[in-house]
Amino acid sequence: MGGLTGWLLLLCLVTAGKANFSPTITKFVFEVCEDAPIGSPAFTIEATDPDGDTLTYALSGASAAFFDVNTNTGVVTVKVALDRESGVTMSVGATVGDGFNLTPGILTIILNDANDNSPVFQNSAFDVSVQENTAVGTSLFKFTATDADEGDAGAVRYSITAAVPAQGLEMFEIDAINGELKLKGQLNYVQHSFYRLKVTAKDLGGSCGSGPEVVQSSDVFSFITVVDVPDLDPIFISAPYIGSVEENSPVDKSVLTVTAIDQDRGINDKILYSIQDSTADGLFKISQDDGIISVSSGIDREVTGDTVTLTVKATESKMNVNGQPATATATVQINIIDVNDNPPQFYKCDMPSSCVISTQFTGEVFEHSLGAISINMTVKDPDRFVKTKLSLEGLDKDVFSVSPSVAGAESVVQLLVSQPENLDFEEKQQMILQMIAVDEDKTTFQATATVTIIIKDTNDNSPTFPQDTYKLNVSEHSPVGTEVAVVTAEDPDTMDAGKLTYSLLPQSVLEYFDVDSSTGKVYVKNQVLLDRELRSLFSATLQARDTDGKPGTTVLEITLTDINDQPPIINRDIYREFVDEGSQIGFPIEATDGDEAGTVNSEIVFSIKESAHSGNFSIDANTGMLRNNGDLDREVLDPKLNGRIELTVIATDKGTPPLNGSVQVIITVGDINDNTPKFKAESYNFSIKEGEKGASVGFVHAKDLDQTTEYNRISFSIIDGSFGSFIVRSAADEEGYRGNIMVDPDIELDYESARKKFMLRVEAADLEQEKASVMVEVHVLDVNDERPEFGLISGISVKENTTIIEPVGKFTAHDKDTNHSLVYKLESVKCSCNGTEKPCSWFTLDPNGDVRVNRSETVDYEECDKAVMEVQVVDLYTEKGENNSIEPGKMVINIEDINDNAPQFIYSDSVLVVVSESASRGTSVAGVKASDRDSGLNRQISFKVTAVQFENMATNTTTDMRILFEAVTTQQGDAYVGIIQTTEALDLTLRGKYLVTATATDSGGLSSSTVLEIFTIDESFRTELQFRSTELEVQSSLTEITRVLTTATSAAVEVVDIKPVSRASKNAAQTVMLAYFIYRNGTALTRTEVENKLSNPIHFVILDELGLINIGSPPVMETESDPVKYVLLGMVAGLVIVLAVLTTSLLCTRRNYRRKLKAANAMKSTTMLNSDNQKRGAVVPGTNKYTMEGANPVLNLNIDTTIALDLDSNEETSDSDKVSLNSLDLEYGKDDDKKGILWDNEADEPPVYNEPLEAALAQLGQNKKNSKTNTNVGVNNPMFDTTDL
Repeated sequence: MGGLTGWLLLLCLVTAGKANFSPTITKFVFEVCEDAPIGSPAFTIEATDPDGDTLTYALSGASAAFFDVNTNTGVVTVKVALDRESGVTMSVGATVGDGFNLTPGILTIILNDANDNSPVFQNSAFDVSVQENTAVGTSLFKFTATDADEGDAGAVRYSITAAVPAQGLEMFEIDAINGELKLKGQLNYVQHSFYRLKVTAKDLGGSCGSGPEVVQSSDVFSFITVVDVPDLDPIFISAPYIGSVEENSPVDKSVLTVTAIDQDRGINDKILYSIQDSTADGLFKISQDDGIISVSSGIDREVTGDTVTLTVKATESKMNVNGQPATATATVQINIIDVNDNPPQFYKCDMPSSCVISTQFTGEVFEHSLGAISINMTVKDPDRFVKTKLSLEGLDKDVFSVSPSVAGAESVVQLLVSQPENLDFEEKQQMILQMIAVDEDKTTFQATATVTIIIKDTNDNSPTFPQDTYKLNVSEHSPVGTEVAVVTAEDPDTMDAGKLTYSLLPQSVLEYFDVDSSTGKVYVKNQVLLDRELRSLFSATLQARDTDGKPGTTVLEITLTDINDQPPIINRDIYREFVDEGSQIGFPIEATDGDEAGTVNSEIVFSIKESAHSGNFSIDANTGMLRNNGDLDREVLDPKLNGRIELTVIATDKGTPPLNGSVQVIITVGDINDNTPKFKAESYNFSIKEGEKGASVGFVHAKDLDQTTEYNRISFSIIDGSFGSFIVRSAADEEGYRGNIMVDPDIELDYESARKKFMLRVEAADLEQEKASVMVEVHVLDVNDERPEFGLISGISVKENTTIIEPVGKFTAHDKDTNHSLVYKLESVKCSCNGTEKPCSWFTLDPNGDVRVNRSETVDYEECDKAVMEVQVVDLYTEKGENNSIEPGKMVINIEDINDNAPQFIYSDSVLVVVSESASRGTSVAGVKASDRDSGLNRQISFKVTAVQFENMATNTTTDMRILFEAVTTQQGDAYVGIIQTTEALDLTLRGKYLVTATATDSGGLSSSTVLEIFTIDESFRTELQFRSTELEVQSSLTEITRVLTTATSAAVEVVDIKPVSRASKNAAQTVMLAYFIYRNGTALTRTEVENKLSNPIHFVILDELGLINIGSPPVMETESDPVKYVLLGMVAGLVIVLAVLTTSLLCTRRNYRRKLKAANAMKSTTMLNSDNQKRGAVVPGTNKYTMEGANPVLNLNIDTTIALDLDSNEETSDSDKVSLNSLDLEYGKDDDKKGILWDNEADEPPVYNEPLEAALAQLGQNKKNSKTNTNVGVNNPMFDTTDL
C-alpha cells in the first residue's frame, strides 16, 4: 500500500509539471433573428482559457448545418435560412480547443420571430349565396386566416380591398378583427345578381431587432351570389297597348295581345291575365294564359263610343315573398271602327246637351226682310264620316233655301230668305215647308220634318200731338222736378202703343226744363237758373218718336212768375271807423233790394247781429244809423284784438220768406297810458346750485294793462340785496315782460360761504316811469358730487334646493350727499365648485339691493358650496363726477347642505368568493364601498345585509335563504366601507353563488342597494405556491406577485394564507402561499391548470425574480428525530472524510489529457438523450444518468429536457463525472439582459482551488447552502440523481 502511494505521489509530481488547463465556454444561450441573411454574423462563441492559449472553434450536431463558424474568431454566421416556425430553439454542439484540450458544450440558440409569414386563409371555400331580401346587418360568412408569426406580426386584420361591381364596397363590410362578413346594404337581384369581393388579410407588421418594419398580407376572392326572391311585381312589356275592331264584329274575334313578364328573373313565375276594369262592361274578354283580348259580345259604336279602355291585370301564379299575390296592371285602348248602319234624324235642341227627335219646327221672319231664319233644327247621323243632303218641299219652297245643303254627323240647320219681296204680312201671315234629309251613301236612309214660318208685321206710321202750341206757367226758382205740364202724342201703329219716347228741343232749353221720355211730363230741371229777374219767358219744342224713330212735334211757351228771391244788398263791403277810448261814434248803414219795387219783397229793416261787443252799440231799424251806448275802454278788449271791435249789421226785407244781407263794421279803439306795471306774484323764491357762473336763477313776470308797446313796455332792475352777485335781463313774454335773474358771469356762488340766501328787490318800470317792485328770495343749493360707497357686508347662508321667494340678504350703501337715489346693479355671481370659481346664476339682485334666490335655478351644495356676488351701486341723482361706488360690494353666500342625496355604491371589479378558509363564522368574505355627496352628518353611511339568495349551478335555481351575512361599517377617507362577514359557518358542498343584497343608508334615511355575487369554491381548487423568499418578503411583494399571477392566468387571485416552511424541511422553499385562481364567472383553476399557465417563460421569468420556485407540492416535513440515525450519520461522515483524503491523492495522479477528453466525450453524449432513452436507465458511463427519479428540489416545470446544460465548466473539477450533476450550480447565460429559463445570479468568476477534491467539496458545500438560501431556479431533471454522490 505504501509503495502504491509512493508511485502515485511520484506520478503526481511528474504530471503536475506538464498540466494544461482546458478552455471554458462562458455563454451558452444566444438569440438570433430568424430572418438573418445567409452569410451574416449570428453570434460569437464566448470562451476563455486560463493559460491564455490560442483558441479554435468548431460546431457539431444536426443543427450545425445551419451555421458556419470561423475557427479562429468563433464568429458564427448563417449558412442556411432559419425558420422560427419550425422550432423556437436550436441546440448546436460547440467545441473550443486550446491546442491541448477540447471543451465541448451545447449552445442553445433562441430564434427571435421576424414577420416572414403571410396570413393563410383556412376556409375551404369562399363563395356565398345570399337571398336578396336578407336583412341588413346579417352575418354572411366568416373568413379565418392564421399567421405563424407572433405578436403583432401574427395578429391578422381583415378588409375588403376591391369589389366587382364597385357597389359591392357599399353593400358589404367585414369585421377587421374576427373576419365576419356582414351585409351593409340592401341587395337587389335585378340590379346585381353577383358580387366578387377581394378580401385581404394583413398582419399588424413587425420586425426583428432593429430591422425594418414588415407587413405581410394575403388576398382571396369571394363570390357572393344574390339569390332572387319573389319580391317584385310583374311588368307589362311593349306598352302602351292600342287596338281596333269594327262595331258588330263577331264574338271571339281577336283584337290584340298583351304580354307581361316576371321581374324576378331568377324565378320567372307563370303570368295569369284578367280584365280588372272596363269603360264598357262585357264587350271584351282576355285569355288567362296568353293575354289575347277578343270580342265577348256585340259592339255598337253609337252606344259605346269611339274607344273602350280596359284595365288588364297580370298576376304571378305564386305568392310573393310576403305571402301576397304579385300583380301589375296596364291600360289597353281599343278603338271602335264605325259602320254606316243608322239613318239621319231631325232633333230639336233646347240646350247643347238636351236634344229630342222632332218632326215639327217653327221660325219667325219680318216681312220684306233678308237673312237667316233660326228654326232650332239639328240633323244628326250617329255614323262617322257621313254626308246628309238637305232639301225643301212645299208651295213656298222657292222663297227660302236651306243651310247647309249637305250636313255631317251633326249639323245645325237654318233657312235663308231668297225672295224677301214675297214676305208680305198684309197678304200672308205664315208659310209651311217640308225639310227632307237623305244619306248620300245609303239613299234609303231618309228623314222628313215640317217647318212653319210666321211672318211678322213692321212699323209704318208717325206719332202726332193734339195741339200745335201749349202756354204754361211756373214760379221762378221752383224745385227741381216740379211738374210744368203733361203733354202726350198718339200713334196708330199697334206695335207703338205705349212705346212713344219724348224729348225737348232745342238743346239750350234743357238747362232749365226737361221731359220724361215715357210719360211726356215736362218738369223743372234747374232751380237756380229759373230767375225771373234774369229771364221771364221760355219757348221750347216737344218731340215724340215711335219705335222706329218716326217723329212728331208741338210748341211749349213757359212763363216764370215772381217770388221773394233777392236779398237786400248793403252798399259797402265793409265799414271802418276809429275812435279813442272814452269818445263817442255815429254813422249810417245803407242798403237796396232787387225784388219788384213797391212790394213787401223790396222793403228793408236794419239790426245788429248779437256778438261779444254788440251790447255796446245800437242802430236805427229804418235809417240804419249806428251809435255807441257808453264810453269805450281799450283795456277791456282782448289785447289780441289790438283795440279792434267787429260788428255785423243785418238788412232784412219783408217778403215771404224774408231775405237779408249783412256787412262787417270794424271800429278801432285807440289806446292811452292809463295803467301802471304789475308783477304777477307778490314775491318770488328761487334756488341755484353752487358753482354755476352765469346760470339762470329764475324769472320774474310783470304786466302793464296798456295794450300798446308805447305804454306797456317794461324794463327790470335789481335795486337792493344783490351784493354784486346777480344781474337781471328784460325780455318780452307771452303776457307782459319777464326779467331773467342770473348769476353774474364773473361770480361763482359758494354754498359753504356765509351767504346761502339772498333777498333781492326787483323793480319794473314802463317808458313813462310808472313803477312797481317785488321781493325775490334766492337760495344757494348744495351740488350732489359725492360717490356712494359700501359699508361692511356680512355673509349669508342659504340652504340648497331652497324655493324661498323672500329676500335672503341685502346690500346697503351710503351717500354723503343729502339728496341721492341709490340703485343696485348686479356685476357678477361666481360659484365655488370643487375649488374652482365659475359664473353661475343661482341668485338675483333687486334694484333696492335685495338678494333673492333665482327660482329658475336649483341651488345644489354638491355642485357648488359657496357663491360670491359682486354688486355696483349707482346714485341716480349725481350731478357732477362719477355716480357709482369706487369698489363693488361683495357678499359671500354660503350654501348649506341638506340631505338630498342617497348613498352611491362605488363599482369594484373584484371577484368575490367563499373558500374553505373563509367559510367559518365571522370571516370577511366581501366588501362594498359607498359615498354620499352630502356633507357632515348627512354623508354618514351605515351598511346592512337585507337579503340573501343562493343560485345553484347544478340545478340552475335560485332560492331565498336566511341572513347568513352581516355588514360591518368602517370609514376610509371620504368613502364608507361595508365589510361583509359570515354570521355562521357556510355549507361549501353547495356549488353556485350567494346573491347578497347590501343596503347603504345615510343618517337622513336615504338608501340604495346593490347585489353582491359571492361564489363558493371548494378546497380542491386550492393551489400551493412555494417561494424561496421569507414570509416577510413575500408579504411585502404580495401586490406585485398577485398582479403577475393575475396576468399569467387571466384569473382573480384569492390568497388565503401565507406561512413559513418548517426549518427541518428538505425543500429549498422558505414560504408557502395558499391561493385560489378564480375567473369572473365563478369558476376556478385547478393546480394543474395553474401550473400550465405559469410555465409560460414570459411569466415564469418574472415570477422567479419574485421568489417562486415550485407549484403544487407541499413542503416535505422532517420526521421525528432518531438517535440511532445520528450515530449512523456520524459514522458515514467519518468514512466520507477518509474517502476525501484518498480521493485527493488519487486526483493528483489523474490529471492527464486522456481523462479530460473522456469527461468531454461524456458531456457531449448527454445531448443525445431524449425522453425515450431517459426511461431505460443509465446511458452515459461515469455520470448519474441512471434512473428517472429526480431529487432536485427545484420548480418542477414542463421544461424540454433537450435544453443544453452547462455542466461545471470549471477546469479544476475534471472528475465531476463522479459527482451528482444536479447538485451543481447551473448557468443559463450570464448576460442579465438575455436570461434564459435557468441562471445563477451569483455566478461570478469561478474561484481557484489548489486541489480538485477541495473544489468538489467547496462546490458541494455551496449547493447545500443554496438548499436553504438559493434564490436561483433549477430544473427537476429526471436524468440526474444525487444518490450517485
